[in-house]
Amino acid sequence: MARLQILELPSGADDDRPPFILVVDQYEPQRYIMGPGQDPEPISEFDGIAEKIGARAVLVFQDTIDIPANDTSGYLQAAPAAKQELVVELGGHDDAGAPRA
Repeated sequence: MARLQILELPSGADDDRPPFILVVDQYEPQRYIMGPGQDPEPISEFDGIAEKIGARAVLVFQDTIDIPANDTSGYLQAAPAAKQELVVELGGHDDAGAPRA
């Protein structure tokens, strides 16, 4: 199944929103039969997509493309040994709405 990734680009002085490129990898091209007796033809499913979504470009690959900026493996952590609890008190009431003693 194809993956969608965003590659953020450096902002320019005239950019009203952050520029980006849409990267589609692991894409398997489809062939569509346009009518009886015709051979299946590949159709570019991504024509005009960049303009529609505001991207600078759409890059499509059959291979896997890893974008280092999208690597989140550094955020994975082992589960904590003990359960941590956070109690929030708002206006003298605990998070269940009961008055605090």
